Amino acid sequence: MMMKPVSLIQTSGPLFEAVQQSRIFGDSKHFVDCVPNKDSESIMKAWKSERESESFNLKVFVERHFDPPAHSGDAAGLEEHADCNDHIKALWPMLFRKADNVQSKHDSLLPLPHPYVVPGGRFREIYYWDSYFTSLGLAAHGHEEMVLNMTRNFAHLIQTLGHIPNGNRTYYVSRSQPPFFPLMVNLCAELFGDDVLAEFVPAVIKEHRFWMDETGEPDRRSTTLEDGSRLNRHWDDNPAPREESWIEDVEPASPLSEEAKKQFYRNIRAACESGWDFSSRWLADEQHLQTIETTRILPVDLNALLWYAEKKLSEWLPAVSAGGNKEGARFHKLAENRKNAMHRLMWNSKTGFFHDYHIDKYQPTGVLSLAGVVPLFTGLADERQAADTAVLLKSAFLQAGGLTTTLRETGQQWDAPNGWAPHQWMAAEGLRRYGHTELADEITDRWLRANENVFRESGKMVEKYNVSDISGKAGGGEYPLQDGFGWSNGVYAAMKSGS
Repeated sequence: MMMKPVSLIQTSGPLFEAVQQSRIFGDSKHFVDCVPNKDSESIMKAWKSERESESFNLKVFVERHFDPPAHSGDAAGLEEHADCNDHIKALWPMLFRKADNVQSKHDSLLPLPHPYVVPGGRFREIYYWDSYFTSLGLAAHGHEEMVLNMTRNFAHLIQTLGHIPNGNRTYYVSRSQPPFFPLMVNLCAELFGDDVLAEFVPAVIKEHRFWMDETGEPDRRSTTLEDGSRLNRHWDDNPAPREESWIEDVEPASPLSEEAKKQFYRNIRAACESGWDFSSRWLADEQHLQTIETTRILPVDLNALLWYAEKKLSEWLPAVSAGGNKEGARFHKLAENRKNAMHRLMWNSKTGFFHDYHIDKYQPTGVLSLAGVVPLFTGLADERQAADTAVLLKSAFLQAGGLTTTLRETGQQWDAPNGWAPHQWMAAEGLRRYGHTELADEITDRWLRANENVFRESGKMVEKYNVSDISGKAGGGEYPLQDGFGWSNGVYAAMKSGS
């Protein structure tokens, strides 16, 4: 089943394209988050009538007919704190949202039945994989009920849409993000006891079916290789420019043929589903975004997370279902098959690291990235693999402010010299799992120091950090550096609580 965005006046059609082409707003996401203040037919009629006038001003027209998106909440007006942790504690309420009312048919926001947390900055809705790392900090600061509510919102999205979209916007429904929902369920079980598992396990199973293409057309997110291995990739059901970054997609695609444009758009969107938008991980030529080939790559992190889901279901099902032993055994076999395939295809003994696997080249890609720490985080790696990974992390990835995302500087935000909170957490926790405590502590200390240095200079928690030069700003991306910021807050708080 193809999942395409709902058509709204601010997300598709001639007025939408005129606004995006004109760049009247500094951020393409602004308009798709606006809400029409009258019916679409009346707005379109007024636009067609007025646009030929010499005095017509498109921005004034939009501001008259559309309500601007709500402010996402950040540190503006917040009492100053000398301590970073105190700042985060005071900032949480500004990022909290109440349960949504019934959605207006004109609004791109998908309503959620429980309270939730937004990342901050331009990100004024929930984001899937951000929410797990945000939840770690919420739990550390005593907001356990919010963690439960976030998890319940995701279960609601799975039950109503069949999956968790990138974020709760209509224009995000054609893609998901890295599947951290089972980890959120596990966190809830740690906080509230195993009784909560019965509430969430059906949704974990349904999400797994989505990733394995059991609820729609085959060979989208799941692919069977020549040796019979079945692994997963990122995908998007809508090969068109992203609504929230329309002009940013249309311009680089302009020289391409119509078929090549569709492939470009799908690969761009698939990279957004990965969360790594954008990185040399996905580029055939790291200097040119047009060479993006996300759908030809089996990501090590995605498959390690799906292995975790399968492993957990094999453990949870016997405890929550009358027929759980048989189903649990099925998921155990799926987990074993995936683990064996990943060890065979994604582990590179020469580099001593897990790599993504290229479907067409029948070999691991040459990109070294922090996606390679996820098998340690989930427990899929063996002891030797963990030891070799630790050596490479220390010798190549470790910088003054933590771990760099890749070893390549391309100008893309998911490459060097940037570091991101999720991977610092997964690397440190993965290393601790295998007894490499000293390196885990060093990564944690350096990351906390980088966060604190930026906070002293700016009074902000930001989306990403320059780990090579902790006095400098992180760069890259299609938008300015965002502050707020959900997963940075969450990982900092969780690291501090364990230090």
